[in-house]
Amino acid sequence: MSAAIWILLAVVTAWGLAAARVPGVVWATALAAGIGLWDMLAHPTTSASPVVWGVFFLFVFPLMVAPLRRALISAPLQRLMRQIMPAMSDTEREALEAGTVWWEAELFGGDPNWEDLFSLPLPGLSDAEQAFLDGPVEKLCAMLDDWQITHERGDLPPEVWRYLKEQGFFGMIIPKSYGGLEFSAQAHSAVVMKVASRSITAAVTVMVPNSLGPAELLLHYGTDKQKKHYLPRLARGTEVPCFALTSPEAGSDASSMPDRGVVCRGEFQGKKNVLGIRLNWEKRYITLGPVATVLGLAFRLFDPEHLLGDEEELGITLALIPTDTPGVKIGTRHNPLDIAFQNGPNWGENVFIPLDWIIGGRERVGQGWRMLMESLAAGRSISLPALSVGAGKLACRATGAYARIRRQFKLPIGKFEAVEEALARIAGYTYLMDAARTLTARAVDLGEKPSVASAIVKYQLTEHMRRVVNDAMDIQGGAGICLGPRNFMGRVYQALPISITVEGANLLTRALIIYGQGAVRCHPYVLKEMQAVADADESRGVKVFDEALFGHLRYTLSNAARAFWLGATDARLVRVPVDGPVRRYAQRLTRLSNAFALISDMAMLTLGGALKRKEKISGRFADVLSFMYLASAAIKRYEDDGRPLEDVPLLRFACDYCLHEAEKTLVVILKNFPNRFVAWLMGGLVFPSGRRYIVPSDAMDLGCAQLLMEPSSARERLTQGMYISRTAHDAIGRLEDALPKVIAAETLERQLAKLVEAQPMLLGDHEAQVQAALAQNIFSAAEAKLVRAAYAARRSVIAVDDFPAGGPPRPVSGPTRKKRTRSKTS
Repeated sequence: MSAAIWILLAVVTAWGLAAARVPGVVWATALAAGIGLWDMLAHPTTSASPVVWGVFFLFVFPLMVAPLRRALISAPLQRLMRQIMPAMSDTEREALEAGTVWWEAELFGGDPNWEDLFSLPLPGLSDAEQAFLDGPVEKLCAMLDDWQITHERGDLPPEVWRYLKEQGFFGMIIPKSYGGLEFSAQAHSAVVMKVASRSITAAVTVMVPNSLGPAELLLHYGTDKQKKHYLPRLARGTEVPCFALTSPEAGSDASSMPDRGVVCRGEFQGKKNVLGIRLNWEKRYITLGPVATVLGLAFRLFDPEHLLGDEEELGITLALIPTDTPGVKIGTRHNPLDIAFQNGPNWGENVFIPLDWIIGGRERVGQGWRMLMESLAAGRSISLPALSVGAGKLACRATGAYARIRRQFKLPIGKFEAVEEALARIAGYTYLMDAARTLTARAVDLGEKPSVASAIVKYQLTEHMRRVVNDAMDIQGGAGICLGPRNFMGRVYQALPISITVEGANLLTRALIIYGQGAVRCHPYVLKEMQAVADADESRGVKVFDEALFGHLRYTLSNAARAFWLGATDARLVRVPVDGPVRRYAQRLTRLSNAFALISDMAMLTLGGALKRKEKISGRFADVLSFMYLASAAIKRYEDDGRPLEDVPLLRFACDYCLHEAEKTLVVILKNFPNRFVAWLMGGLVFPSGRRYIVPSDAMDLGCAQLLMEPSSARERLTQGMYISRTAHDAIGRLEDALPKVIAAETLERQLAKLVEAQPMLLGDHEAQVQAALAQNIFSAAEAKLVRAAYAARRSVIAVDDFPAGGPPRPVSGPTRKKRTRSKTS
């Protein structure tokens, strides 16, 4: 056999072994067998064979002997890594290790197991949860007048506050044993989504007690005494909670939190020499803060007198403090863009509390940041994603109807391609958002605390909410910018920056959290390597580091070997356990997952610790991971819905959009990669035939837009779960009333338009047109009645609020309930 054939056989064998990710012993065995075969068939020279076998036993064989490999390779490398690895703060470490990873780790790893995704149980609600949605939630939504709340009152009406408390809206996550509703994450999400489709103010008010607040923290970390005292009161609404985290000088940078507590002895409720904490703090942006009766507080705790132990700085700690405690000051309000939910600053000056007010008691001292991060992973999976989807469903239902009802140039505005394109985005993005919402809530119900997935849905769903609402405002035109009771999108538009900002500003969530945490938690080996490097037990650390290091090497070789094949074939041979349109999308996502894993590994290898400072690159990696997660959620939803044929345009729009954005972003990463040779090499492996995925087609746009402009089962599925008013005095009720009337009269109105062309003097006088049509036997009496009803309904929908010259009246008291003067800026 010629040398070329031997080389080809060696390359093919090595490629197969790498792609299969076989252990090192298989590599060594295969190499030994190959040398032996070469020895027998090629008859090398007398000197060549001993040299080759010598190299094998000198360099390859030691890799198979674990003690020798660890001593010669892994131990020195571990010591080197310990010297060069950048120091990690406690808050960074706790944030990285908080929560769990789930399906996003499969996508990160380069070879997602689609069986895991498609075998997940269908989302669903219990009978009690569905009854709550159909009863108390429906009634609550009917009670809400968003214009009255945001403009006239600057607050929810007293009867709404009372109803929220009486019906247990503040206790959805609290177990029944404590008087709560004990709802699943799916039900919790569905409630917030429905309320958000009616009123952002009410939705935020419901969200906070059930998200990152005292109840969530008490459930997981509270002492039995704390749970028995607070949880029943929180469930009944006799206690209104808030949680104070953000300080003027420390928002996202919690390690700089200036709020301090000092362990000391003092007087409390008449008792002297009580072991406790003296607190001073200044917080802002605290939702429900102005009306809270119990305040969750995050602060840095110090023990200068060593009353608790040898350490002086004990770390971030959490406590529950009744707001009537001496020294606590609350009551003033911020005005978050006129959305009118209760939000404001609070202060504490020399507030003394007993040690048992720490959440979890003395043993939880200094564990506050980890507690917050783990609780945030669950809460962030539900609240803001649900609110975002509620806004998307509102835009789909209302703007789709408006685009069919509103006419320009004798046509419904939705028939114009420019509007059609915006409607398609509204429909496609909402389908995508709703799929991601339900998938992530399902993870929480399965016991996960999905730290990375929760950051993905918080960031991506609030950003896509912004795009959906902006498109809806563009379609609504002048009616969208005139606030008043008839404007169904104005307040949602004003609320966009709020969702973008809270629970971690989106800029930092994208640039630092999704990939910064994902690169460590989702990668199959990086966290193990980091933990092994930091392990104080050197022998154990070397063993773990050795296993992780060589596992990582096989993982990278596997991704490199598979990248070219998947890129060249567009993953057509990847096995997927489903058929239909979903099959090709799952295969393509496997290809993108592999490309992402390989390029990500090369970035970590070449940039090392500097990668966390390359926020543009890490933000783009976050986008790729996010779009893969969203697309997989869409295909899971389509399968869960029973593959409805009517929904195919929505599925294709969502997946084509995500694939295009993910692939495009990988290209941008490579074009801006600091190491140009590595970028060139990766580009050749990952994109051997160039980019493949394009934006959704014009035909797909048309299919999605049409779904929004007329009643259908697809439209009902897309907007399922939102509140739909049927009353004539309500903006949504008017749209629901007008849409079928306008559709039924369209053919007749075209005949009327021809009549006006023949008799221009009829222009502008609708009743005269109808009378002329009756006189000329163009319309019957029944048809005239239908046209009149459609015209009246359309005029009611397109009417815009106007007010006296002084403008709409404002509440006398404004948005602030209780004034307080401070000399320092809050």
